[in-house]
Amino acid sequence: MASKALYAVAACIGIAVAGGAAWWYQHKPAPGATERPAGGGSGGGGRAGAEGGGAPTLVTTATALRQDVPMTVEVNGSVVSLNSVDVRAQVSNMVKKVHVKEGQFVRAGEPLFSLDDRADRANLEKAKAQQQRDQATLADLERQYRRSQELLAQNFISKSAADNTLSQVDAQRAAVASDQAAVQAAQVALSYDTIVSPISGRIGAIPMFAGSLAQPSTVMVTITQLDPIAVSFPVPEGRLQDLLAAAKQRSPVTAMVPGLKEPLRGELSFVDNTVDPQVGTVKAKAQFANATQQLWPGQYVTTSISVRTLKDSTVIPQAAVITAPNGRIVYVIGQDATVQPRKIEVLYSFGDMAVVHGVEPGERVVVEGKQNLRAGSRVRAESAGDKGAEKGAGSAKRNPT
Repeated sequence: MASKALYAVAACIGIAVAGGAAWWYQHKPAPGATERPAGGGSGGGGRAGAEGGGAPTLVTTATALRQDVPMTVEVNGSVVSLNSVDVRAQVSNMVKKVHVKEGQFVRAGEPLFSLDDRADRANLEKAKAQQQRDQATLADLERQYRRSQELLAQNFISKSAADNTLSQVDAQRAAVASDQAAVQAAQVALSYDTIVSPISGRIGAIPMFAGSLAQPSTVMVTITQLDPIAVSFPVPEGRLQDLLAAAKQRSPVTAMVPGLKEPLRGELSFVDNTVDPQVGTVKAKAQFANATQQLWPGQYVTTSISVRTLKDSTVIPQAAVITAPNGRIVYVIGQDATVQPRKIEVLYSFGDMAVVHGVEPGERVVVEGKQNLRAGSRVRAESAGDKGAEKGAGSAKRNPT
């Protein structure tokens, strides 16, 4: 019995020693930390102080800038001609001569094709001859009418005879007017035998040759205007009002063509009157000078247009923004070299920069090293990185994307 009691006392002593050791290990002070006086604040304040008492965290910072930021819409567009005409013959006739070559540039009014005009010229000469004959008859009747008036004044003929001569004169005048209209119709028919270019542009493929039969249903050639030319591009319907305001001012539009180092510059010229409900975009067009033919119909280009300008905006690098469960935040550095999380709202992003609400211009935000930070953490800003971030912000200001 005595041995059993001794064993029980030894077991209790061992358990007490193990519990005391565990308590001491859990509550021992961190290396380098100073001991706090009793009653020194809450648990949360103790954690911040402990972090503040350690070595500062090395971070890269950027200074929030104040600047005007254009809101740019960048989408893929396609080059379209402002004017393209399918040239057809207005009468069925044989092609006598082709005056142009494929790929040639022509001006408005320049002849393209000549048709066989022998029959039309004969009809014109016939109409002119009929007109001359009726004019001669009219002249004779007018002389008879004047003579009848003299005889009527001397009572040699009756008034009815003079009136009959006047009726013949009026009828012949109508015949001469009809002949004149016939001559004009024959001239119009003859003009159809010479097909001229309705616009200035570039000739496409020519499927007609001398000896071919031209018919109104057959396209003889297609002429496409290349200078000026247009670029058609879709804009999200959320930017419709800004786009309409930009159209009134004929805002500049840039087009980046593959293979060219510099973008081409044009101006907004058209906004469609409907929104496509399937994709939620509205079609717009910009007009470009194209004397060197750098834009070609059907070509795909990257278009960019500034639909609005955000005045006096606060701009920071996008790398400083942290997406948290309850929104977006940045770490702002205070005067005491500690950081505090700040909830922000991203209004617009361009390139590697962002326009935000919630940060004041001149405040410094953490760009790199933020994954090691907590509220109240002490930091040491890396000056070289800070300058680089500010330089990048200035570059984005000069050339926003």
